[in-house]
Amino acid sequence: MIEVKNVIKSFGDTTVLKGISTIFETGKTNLIIGQSGSGKTVLLKSLLGIHRPDEGKILYDGRAYWDMTEDEKRDLRTEIGMVFQGSALFDSMTVEQNVGFPLRMFSTKTKGEIKDRVDEVIARVNLIDAHHKKPSEISGGMQKRVAIARAIVNNPKYLFCDEPNSGLDPKTSTVIDNLIQEITHEYKITTVVNTHDMNSVMEIGEKIVFLKEGLLAWEGTKKEIFKTDNAAIVDFVYSSNLFKKVRKAQLREDKGESI
Repeated sequence: MIEVKNVIKSFGDTTVLKGISTIFETGKTNLIIGQSGSGKTVLLKSLLGIHRPDEGKILYDGRAYWDMTEDEKRDLRTEIGMVFQGSALFDSMTVEQNVGFPLRMFSTKTKGEIKDRVDEVIARVNLIDAHHKKPSEISGGMQKRVAIARAIVNNPKYLFCDEPNSGLDPKTSTVIDNLIQEITHEYKITTVVNTHDMNSVMEIGEKIVFLKEGLLAWEGTKKEIFKTDNAAIVDFVYSSNLFKKVRKAQLREDKGESI
């Protein structure tokens, strides 16, 4: 669990986060959504310890990050997995080498133990025959799977995903969404996903945090998002006719009306 308590963050005269308080729950896919400039990327970077809040606290299972010693911060970083927007794979390395990189850098495992763990997570993301291929030799969707495998190879307690579906077609995006959710449940990870993809929200939004102009404007689940009267979230989510129709159908169904 990650607790965010009244976090304020400014850059110069501009306050980007204006007293954000929320909880990202363990074993659930927690999504941060909002328009460009809403503060969601700054919040994600604050969770990762890249930005230090001007006020407020961020606690990892009760541990306040900025109250930790450097050794404690280093230990916490080994508990964090990250899936970057562009996958951020090493072009000169094979899939196997990319996935094993965190273990070679930050663990004391033997070569045999590293190989066993790498084989395990590559199989888990369904890339069994890709061990010796370079990133340029596989599709964008497969690259995302490699990035996910690398992110979980250290058995993290916390998983962060920055726009994991960027550049992917809708079908592949759904596959990646489902994989992230399956891994979250399977390993009981606290997963935080920064996204603008409303299909992801509807697919895996077990906890949704909606930011608007630096404020937490709404939070809830993918089911509750259909029923809310919050004007800000309704305007953001239902800007397309498709989602307006889905919302209308959901509300009618809840009232027992035929669709």
